[in-house]
Amino acid sequence: MFAMLTMSVAVLAQTPAERAEALAAQMTVAELISMLHGSSGQYVGNVVAIPRLGIPALNLNDGPQGFRDDAHPGTTTAFPSGLTMAATWDEEMLSLWGTMMGEEFYGKGANVQLGPGLCIARIPQNGRNFEYLSGEDPHLGYTLVQPAIKGIQSQKVVANAKHYVNNNQETDRTTISEMVDERTENEIYYAPFEGAVAAGVGSVMCSYNKINGTWSCENPDTLGRDLKARNGFQGWVMSDWGATHSLSIKDGLDQEMPSSNYFGKTLEAAVANGSISQDTVKASVVRILTPLFALGIMDDNNTNSITANVTSTRHNEGARNMSRHAMVMVQNNENMLPLTATTGMVIAVVGTQAVSPIVAGGGSGHVTGYYASAPLYAIQDKLGIPRSSSVGTKQCNSNNVCTIYANTPASAATAAKGASAALVFVGNTSSEGSDRKSLSLGSDQDELVMTVGQANAKTAVVIVTPGACLTPWRTAVKSIIVAFMPGQEYGNAAAEILFGDHSPSGRLPLTFPLTENDQEFTAQQFPGVNGEAHYSEKLLFGYRYYLANNKAPAFPFGHGLAYGNFVYSNLTINGMTVTFEITAHVGQVPISETPQLYLGFPAEAGEPPLQLKWFRKHTFPQSGSVTFIATLSDRSISVWDTASSSWKQVSGQFRVAVGSSVQNLQLSGTMTVPAKDQ
Repeated sequence: MFAMLTMSVAVLAQTPAERAEALAAQMTVAELISMLHGSSGQYVGNVVAIPRLGIPALNLNDGPQGFRDDAHPGTTTAFPSGLTMAATWDEEMLSLWGTMMGEEFYGKGANVQLGPGLCIARIPQNGRNFEYLSGEDPHLGYTLVQPAIKGIQSQKVVANAKHYVNNNQETDRTTISEMVDERTENEIYYAPFEGAVAAGVGSVMCSYNKINGTWSCENPDTLGRDLKARNGFQGWVMSDWGATHSLSIKDGLDQEMPSSNYFGKTLEAAVANGSISQDTVKASVVRILTPLFALGIMDDNNTNSITANVTSTRHNEGARNMSRHAMVMVQNNENMLPLTATTGMVIAVVGTQAVSPIVAGGGSGHVTGYYASAPLYAIQDKLGIPRSSSVGTKQCNSNNVCTIYANTPASAATAAKGASAALVFVGNTSSEGSDRKSLSLGSDQDELVMTVGQANAKTAVVIVTPGACLTPWRTAVKSIIVAFMPGQEYGNAAAEILFGDHSPSGRLPLTFPLTENDQEFTAQQFPGVNGEAHYSEKLLFGYRYYLANNKAPAFPFGHGLAYGNFVYSNLTINGMTVTFEITAHVGQVPISETPQLYLGFPAEAGEPPLQLKWFRKHTFPQSGSVTFIATLSDRSISVWDTASSSWKQVSGQFRVAVGSSVQNLQLSGTMTVPAKDQ
């Protein structure tokens, strides 16, 4: 007993890295190599166990917004997507999202979640923008990824930050070379992954594309030098499925998935002939074992089965809460919303999306929940109206509050003309493997919205979209709510927002353009020419492009309205600390504001006109004032210096701008940063 106690205390005294080193030292070459490639199994990715040493199998599974289980559909929760969660601008919501997903992965016997997705939304048409929680801003991604990863990993599940790096288009994704300069890469595209490293992420997935001519999964600059050496990543790098092109273990790849074309017998032969050392192989295994020890996976016997049903009422409620917090009200003319149900009221509910809604994107990020709440039925349930989707037929409750459903322009025009208000539900989707051909809603939905808007002066539109979309009818309607990819609780969440149980509190994580190609991307930039996509815009895309070119979008980055209003005042700047006050005028329900602080660098720094450097979501339960204190870091006033390949602090006069979006900046001042002593 004494000997066992002594050994247990000794193990606890070791760090996870020390325990990993000690265990790897006991492994044969064959055992070491077995951990560096995939094998067959019932999960999306499988790595064999080593029972002799108590090493569990690695059970890796999609995806970035919940456990994808096509073999057992309906046994997991369809949570909102990564971009949808970015629209919350809420670290607490991202923590809840990560934690609940981690619970379901653990409950399904998985110990690696292949998510979250972090890539920056450079191209509005990117088919996977819905998966990525960074939106179009590096600071937003850097901040929001951290609670998500900590939430996932709190459940003894390794998070996987993907897709590293520049996986910014699906067109030609397995052949395209993303041509990115060093400064742009470091200031924009690395930032969300730096946030993941800061949160202690256990694994990173390298992408299909090339970067400056070299495959991502064999790129010594992006993997070995930048991710591991400069940014201090201590976990392991796995390939995207089939993205390994060589025996690139020396370049920074640690694990080939899902098979063993290079990291199996080829690696065994390389070790045998001395071209790759056993120490190199062992170092990659240590990178895998370290997070397994750190998260308690090595000390926990998870015997859960992939067949388990891990859904619960608590997770349904959590998914609804997340979806509600992510809904962005971008327009509410004449305060049309929220609606109040009164006797004799007739509400036209329009669009096939009201009955059979899109709630998730396609590909490896798709989760089939056991239900998807439809807006029409959620509204009818809320109002005590019998469920019916019969076109053109009024359905009423005991107080003579009625709904009437329509699904074509003709039936919608008739229904809307006789209604007290009209609610139009529209949506489109995208999927891994292809980019969106258009930012329009498609399927004649623009015509549908315009028809209803012309027939009824009190029309609101709710949009499901995998990213930015065009709104050519926006002047014809009173109110617009963007739900992004809201998950299974869409209808219930939308009904609660539309009827004022809760105020909308989401903010746009990316810009909504006026035209298909507002940013004037050339073919050389997207989708690329002769196998190369050139990032010649450098730092100027998304809201930075609009500011630099003095152009107005349809709806700006950071924008979102609430059922109340806010007044900003009393800006003071003391060194690197910015203080200001917000006074909220609250109506019937609590409202939330997300103040945003943008910095404008001295002109000689060569930076965009303004950049997001701080934000904070705050809920006002009642009218009143709150003082906010934003303390900026040295990093926030630094640029990437290519001469030294390091961050360099900028001195001089900075513009400090604070407001509710990048184009609604209500406070402005100057911050002076003295030159550092050389």
